Amino acid sequence: MSLTVLKPGLLTTVQDLGRFGYQQAGLVVSGALDPVALRTANLLVGNPETAAGLEMTLRGPRLRLAADALLALTGADLGATIGGQSVPLGRPVAVRAGTVLAFDKPTASGRAWLAVAGGVAVPSVLGSRATYLRAALGGLAGRALLVGDELPVGEWPAAARRLFDLLKPAGVGWVAARWHLAREPLARTDSSLPVRALPGPEYEQFSPASQEAFWAEPFTVTTAADRMGARLSGPLLERLATGELLSSAVTFGTVQVPAGGQPIVLLADCQTTGGYPRLAQVITADLGRLAQALPGTRLRFQPTTLAEAQALYLAQEQHLSALARAVHLKSLRL
Repeated sequence: MSLTVLKPGLLTTVQDLGRFGYQQAGLVVSGALDPVALRTANLLVGNPETAAGLEMTLRGPRLRLAADALLALTGADLGATIGGQSVPLGRPVAVRAGTVLAFDKPTASGRAWLAVAGGVAVPSVLGSRATYLRAALGGLAGRALLVGDELPVGEWPAAARRLFDLLKPAGVGWVAARWHLAREPLARTDSSLPVRALPGPEYEQFSPASQEAFWAEPFTVTTAADRMGARLSGPLLERLATGELLSSAVTFGTVQVPAGGQPIVLLADCQTTGGYPRLAQVITADLGRLAQALPGTRLRFQPTTLAEAQALYLAQEQHLSALARAVHLKSLRL
């Protein structure tokens, strides 16, 4: 089975959960900008959480499914349709061979993830199928999708086959499961996206006024943003210390402040080390929020504690474990 790319969308790449074990050699982790969204989509179709899927930005692709498929969409609503009918998010969708999945709704912001039963089976490079665009590594030839690309799909897990048989799409068409994930709207403060963070290793090197401004004032994502990081615009943040810093480890969610005083929040394709002071670290549970922070989005950083960050992470993992159990039971008709 394969997916044929009829239209590639604005930026559609193959992603899994990343390429681990090579940071000491300077190789970035990469992977989905919202790992939880991809894990969720995979669980909905009976895949292992680590299976590769598609990450779509702003405008999704147009795909022809050469054979029967079971798919799921998570993340932003990019207007997915089959035969002109809207495809819902957050539930398994069984489709017949020859079906065309389209994303025709332009959106001002947002990223979405598509999982298919069996996963996108491009070759694994250094233990991952994730696309790292800057090095042309992984994914499909290390690049975003193009018209005419053929994406191979792996063998279906047994749970995926059972789910498809339960849904029983008739003839040439599709059907979505009646059950679905509960979608809670993300609360915004004054039209700003709240992002919880912890003080970083160099936090105390900034002036009290800059520390206060970081938590109190909104920052806007500028057009200087990609999968590596997003430069923010807002109050100038002043570092009191004047000495140079040794390059130190950075990761997804690290907030660095260059000499100009405008912070940069690092994303999935970030470098492994950096020499700018690390003002803050976005907590793991909120990394998915950064995936929806495209240019023009306003962020408001909120202070939290290590204990709260750990509790939020555990709650997130427990939710995913519960989803895995629920999908398994659904596939058994229980």
